[in-house]
Amino acid sequence: MQNAHLRHGLLGYQRATEKISTRIRVRVDRYLGEERKAHLLSVFGNDSDIGAITAAVHEEATFTLTFPDGTSKEVALGENASCYKGSISLTDRKHPVRHLVAASQELHTNGGVGRTILLRYQRDEAWATLVSFQGLPGEPTWADHVLEVVEKEERIKDLDGIG
Repeated sequence: MQNAHLRHGLLGYQRATEKISTRIRVRVDRYLGEERKAHLLSVFGNDSDIGAITAAVHEEATFTLTFPDGTSKEVALGENASCYKGSISLTDRKHPVRHLVAASQELHTNGGVGRTILLRYQRDEAWATLVSFQGLPGEPTWADHVLEVVEKEERIKDLDGIG
């Protein structure tokens, strides 16, 4: 297992108004997305940083995501993103660490907009998801053949990710 600073990314948010300039950076332990579209962000930081990131998500802001290998790209969660916040109390810290999980509308309504996002692709899970979301009567013995056709037609695509 790598040290945290080697496996976590950074999420940067910058906003400037006439009188105030804000720059926030928080650690990213989970990310799932494609091109400029983020589907899942899991970040942690202090109370004010997480509050600002939450507000920025609801304002449909663009963030700078830096991957553990040092590459960066601009990402946004889009409209109607959902945010879930929590706290992690550590014995050696006076204040708890704040945690935020933000999910895009596509991930939140997974399977309802004509596409399905799987966090990991394993054939048995993909078959169960396909049958469940599509409401198809599916015999488990059909799984290999159907998934071979889906894979051959390149209907399954890898997404960018951290963690």
